[in-house]
Amino acid sequence: MNPVRACRIPAWGCLKTGGLLASVTALGLQAQYATAVVDYRSGNGFSPGYTNAVSALGMPSRSTPGDFGGPVDPFSPPYTRDQLVSIGAGGSLTLRWDVPVRNASGNPFGLDFTVFGSTGYLMTNDFDANWNPIGKPATDGSLFNPNSGTQRISVSADGQTWYVLDPAKSPKVDHYYPTDGSGDFGIPMSASLQPAEFAGKTIDQIRELYRGSAGGTSFDLAWAIDANGRPASLTEASYVRIDVLSGKADIDGLSMVATVPEPRGWALMACATASLWTWRRGSRRNA
Repeated sequence: MNPVRACRIPAWGCLKTGGLLASVTALGLQAQYATAVVDYRSGNGFSPGYTNAVSALGMPSRSTPGDFGGPVDPFSPPYTRDQLVSIGAGGSLTLRWDVPVRNASGNPFGLDFTVFGSTGYLMTNDFDANWNPIGKPATDGSLFNPNSGTQRISVSADGQTWYVLDPAKSPKVDHYYPTDGSGDFGIPMSASLQPAEFAGKTIDQIRELYRGSAGGTSFDLAWAIDANGRPASLTEASYVRIDVLSGKADIDGLSMVATVPEPRGWALMACATASLWTWRRGSRRNA
């Protein structure tokens, strides 16, 4: 038997197998994001009109609809009422995942989930009469519309017993790093990146620093502590609560750190797997 000929399978086989795995991938991608609002309290000083908590469910924004919309990038964050929910001082948002977020040491930088907000990099370009930037957009590394207050992040496996993520380790949400809708929501940013490193950078150079990530603010379940300040040793969490203590935070969505191949990649993998299976089957028959 010619092994090369034995590896060939009908094109429709690849398409059917790839389509099936693409569907499975789509379900996996859906499980990557928060799926239910458990509780929402707007608090004081929230953004008026931005009280639809369902806006924080599912995949964070890759584009903004409307005449003034377009792709979401670090200079053009999401801003519509259908994209964001706002939490003011004394308010909170509690979301649930269908598939638990796991405390996986193998995750990049040891981080387990990411919160995406509405801030963007401040553009330092001059503008023409039509408010178009002159030259390629660049930043000095500072933010516009950032969360200037404080918040508390709590996690729970069952929705009953809650643990606070150590405030000394937890960064601000709706702050660094602005969302890039062309990136992967499952890849966290390195918290070691400092604002000064983005100074003078264009969108392409910012993306080089992002290294495929979609940005956001990421957290580690290992930061969970009990009421006495001791490590909670939490292995997974299905619930996340954001309590805003001061200021306000506008939230676009939450994603677990779980990079999944794109459907096209799954289709190629399916073809390779099906080819190998066909070759092995043919080899046994020939033997």
